[in-house]
Amino acid sequence: MFLIVGLGNPGKEYDNTRHNIGFEVIDYIADKYNIELNRVKFKGIYGEGFIQNKKVVLLKPTTYMNLSGESIREVVNFYKLEEEEVIVLYDDISLEIGRLRVREKGSAGGHNGIKSIIANLSTDIFPRIKIGVGQPKGDLVAHVLGKFSKEEIEVLKESMEASALAVEIILKEDIKEAMNKLNGFKAKTIIG
Repeated sequence: MFLIVGLGNPGKEYDNTRHNIGFEVIDYIADKYNIELNRVKFKGIYGEGFIQNKKVVLLKPTTYMNLSGESIREVVNFYKLEEEEVIVLYDDISLEIGRLRVREKGSAGGHNGIKSIIANLSTDIFPRIKIGVGQPKGDLVAHVLGKFSKEEIEVLKESMEASALAVEIILKEDIKEAMNKLNGFKAKTIIG
């Protein structure tokens, strides 16, 4: 069984912001695999289903980004999951929009949601899919809480498809295969 988590902030004001791309990808995966995100528990909204014949829990923590690890820890403890069975999808400002990076472990790299997960799981060894949201031209907070343009949303659709594919490959094969196949991913149209 796997826990697939998208990081973001709850509330309409955060919809379509760079920091919420993890939530967007979870919604995309839920639609693709007909998994209803209709349960409220574990400080989050979640649903259960199957991807690549593996049972999965899709989770959107509702703790706000900086406390995401609390929600994830509750799910991990409830389902008795190992760290490598937790796949985290989130925004990365060091990658341009339309790029993706798959990692099996690593530091938080300044991302508060990842810091919270590492603190709550007491490890930095868990698969993650970083989705490029572009570098800030000015204020970091304004950038990550800023909305995507129509042009950027088109590019992000490709990133969401590639993120879902990365999840499928991790479930069907393993994290190394997902890294080999997708770490060079670049959307057909890169803006910037």
